[in-house]
Amino acid sequence: AVIMQALGSGKGTVSSRITQHFELKHLSSGDLLRDNMLRGTETGVTLPQAEALDKAYQIDTVINLNVPFEVIKQRLTARWIPPASGRVYNMEFDPPQTVGIDDVTGEPLIQREDDRPQTVIKRLKAYEAQTKPIWPQVYSFLQTKVPQTNQKASVTP
Repeated sequence: AVIMQALGSGKGTVSSRITQHFELKHLSSGDLLRDNMLRGTETGVTLPQAEALDKAYQIDTVINLNVPFEVIKQRLTARWIPPASGRVYNMEFDPPQTVGIDDVTGEPLIQREDDRPQTVIKRLKAYEAQTKPIWPQVYSFLQTKVPQTNQKASVTP
């Protein structure tokens, strides 16, 4: 299965819960990029990346998390971390015991550049632009994978 959606939508959380309950392995896009299997941007999957993924793994399910960008922005901009460990606190639903201080080490928390509002908005806009459905590419790709059931209803791009 592949889980799709923008940064901060909960893919990691959902993936970890799936692996706790099912005999499945979790690979993040970051893992795949580090392994040089899928080279490209972190914000979306291109057609060549999807084809490489299809060749490497048997994928029969795609889960698209439908999380509004405003909710994602709110989640990400509430994240703070202690730089040394990278432990994540969310000021709305998982705050530290003392505001601005790591519970374990006592070091000050910082907000990563990626979690600042301007950066989050920029990254979400990039994700949206790169992952908008493009029917001609979807149609061409599916023609190579799935037999058509209704030739008359299949309007070519």
